[in-house]
Amino acid sequence: MLMAAVAAVPLSQAARLGAVPGFLIAGVIVGPSGLSLISNISEIGHIAEIGVVLLLFVIGIELKPSRLWAMRRLVFGLGSLQVLLTGAALGAVSYFFFDISLRAAILIGPALALSSTAFVLQLLSEQKLLTSKFGQTSIAVLLLQDLAVVPLLILGPLLAMTELSIGEDIGVALAESLLILGLVVLLGRYLLHPLLHRVALSGNPEIFTASAVLIVLGAALATEHAGLSMAMGAFLAGLLISDSFYRHQVLAEIQPFRGLLLGLFFMSMGMSLDLDLLFDNPINSFGLVILLIVIKIVVMFPAVLWFGINRQNAAAVALMLAQSGEFALVLFSLALHSSLLSDTLFQQLLLIVLLSMLVTPALASMAQYFLRHRDSVNADNTELPDGASIVLVGFGRVGHRVGEILSLAGISYVALDFDILVVEKERAKGHPVFYGDVRKPGLLEAAGAKNARIIIVTLNDPEASEQVVSTLRKAHPDIDIYVRGRSLVQCRTLRKLGASVAVSENVEASLELARMVLIKSGLSKKVHESIISNFRRTYHSQINR
Repeated sequence: MLMAAVAAVPLSQAARLGAVPGFLIAGVIVGPSGLSLISNISEIGHIAEIGVVLLLFVIGIELKPSRLWAMRRLVFGLGSLQVLLTGAALGAVSYFFFDISLRAAILIGPALALSSTAFVLQLLSEQKLLTSKFGQTSIAVLLLQDLAVVPLLILGPLLAMTELSIGEDIGVALAESLLILGLVVLLGRYLLHPLLHRVALSGNPEIFTASAVLIVLGAALATEHAGLSMAMGAFLAGLLISDSFYRHQVLAEIQPFRGLLLGLFFMSMGMSLDLDLLFDNPINSFGLVILLIVIKIVVMFPAVLWFGINRQNAAAVALMLAQSGEFALVLFSLALHSSLLSDTLFQQLLLIVLLSMLVTPALASMAQYFLRHRDSVNADNTELPDGASIVLVGFGRVGHRVGEILSLAGISYVALDFDILVVEKERAKGHPVFYGDVRKPGLLEAAGAKNARIIIVTLNDPEASEQVVSTLRKAHPDIDIYVRGRSLVQCRTLRKLGASVAVSENVEASLELARMVLIKSGLSKKVHESIISNFRRTYHSQINR
């Protein structure tokens, strides 16, 4: 499986299809429809479910209340309208024209209404349209779709309860489920922070990793025993941590597990795919995909127009979000396990979703056609709330002073430090400092390094500084990296590793002392400033050699 993924995913990304189709294709290759190298799909599926759990946990962390509030009109207005109208239209078509049971249709409609967050965000990033009106509108709808997964996770098991009638009984069961979720939230709110605090004080990174995984799986198992899905519990755990200053470090610890196990989930979907269904009746399969895309575009386009978006942007958004997404695979997989969907219906839905995802690059190209007008692609000045424009790595003596100067200048920043006592002390003063080991690349990503314009490294550990600079430069070749160094030799090393600017603290202290002596010696301001300036220029030229 690993060999298939390593071979297929890079090729899929090179073809601008993204990583998800690569995992799906890898699964098809090694599964029964391909080379039949793997047959124990059900056993792999059980492990792969943990990938879904971790995905919902990450979404819970990222969907913190402040992010939703900044885009509230488009998120809760347009996003809700899209999910409700598209879900109702697709559910009605499923029930009335394809002889699907009402229970299944109630879930199928909203599930197919969800778009592929992974695909759309990747394409928007590649096209540098994340901050455009088109990009922000698309992201707002995707955020609400991510939120919509939560009630759908609750709805699936309820619909599968054959003893319940759709109506008052489901309402009672839903109320009971919400009560259970409330208890989980209450316990988590008062237990998670003290637990992470004690682990952080130990300073043991392995124990912190184990604690992060324990929180996710513990919450997932708790909600499963309460009769809900594991994914629901993981989402709640993420939501509870989203406002904690530990969230970046927890996210960095979880990301490697999430990436691998979620890839395993998509591979298991690929292994479950019955290609004979496509080969036996390709016209029917492609016809259903076209019907799905047309319905989503027809519903989405006027909805976007209604919210004051111009025609070009509205058409582009409708096309970009016309596919179905990875969450439909998650919901349909859970519905199959709860016997809400038959295996035949599941296979057909799986095929429709996967084919719609594979045509996303073509839809994106069509969207680009509508964005050729200059007014459509003008980026507005509102930054997406994914992270501050400056990331300050280390908040000791030097970092603290840099942060104070930035605050005086009215410039927002996010600071990271591995000393929990420093973090708690500075947060008590209102400074935006978060706990985390900056040597982990995933931590900087979680803190918003991908959106930062400048990263300032003020660590007191030379080895850690060099490691951070090297990692950052490889991952972000276009970001300015300013680094604190101790000496000329270290500053030269930091420059070779990719630092945009390396400043020696010893030299700057020497220059300031010398400047005061020159003033006291009676030299004019012009003369002593010239001497200091020439010395500084000569010194820094040596660093860049």
